[in-house]
Amino acid sequence: MQKTALPLVACLLAIAAAGASAQTVYKWRDAAGQFHISDTPPPPDAKDVVSRKVVPVGAPAASSAPLGAADGELQRKKAKADQDKATAAAAEKARAEQKNADARAQNCGTAREQARTLQSGMRVARINAKGEREYLDDAAIAAQTRQAQQAISQNCGAPAN
Repeated sequence: MQKTALPLVACLLAIAAAGASAQTVYKWRDAAGQFHISDTPPPPDAKDVVSRKVVPVGAPAASSAPLGAADGELQRKKAKADQDKATAAAAEKARAEQKNADARAQNCGTAREQARTLQSGMRVARINAKGEREYLDDAAIAAQTRQAQQAISQNCGAPAN
C-alpha cells in the first residue's frame, strides 16, 4: 500500500504544480494588419499589443486581470452600465410617482362627488348584499359624509412626503 501511495502523491503534486503556473498570452497586429495570438512575445514592429496572464482551468486565478487598454475599456463599460442602471431607476421612480398622483386625483374626484351627493339633501340609497335597495338614514348619511371628507383631505391636498 505504501509503495503505491508515494508515487501517486508525487504525481498529483507534479500535476498540481504544472497546472497552477500562469502563462502569458500575447495578441498583436502585424504590419499587414493580420491579428496574431501566441505565447511568444510579438516582434518589435507589432501594433496594438495586448498581453494577458492566463491561468489554466482549475488553478487559482491570482493575477488573471487584463492589462493595458482592456482594463480601461472595462472600467468605461462598467461606468456606463452603472449610469444606465441609475437612469432606469430614476425613470421607474418617476413613473411610480406619476401613477400615484393619477390615482390620488381620481380618488379626490370620486370623494368630492360622493360628498356633494350626500350633502344635496336628496334621499340616498345603496344596494345591500341581497341585491335589495335600502335608503340611508340620517346617521348613515352623516357617517358617509365624514368618510368622504376624510378621503378628500387625504387625496385632494398636497401629497404627503
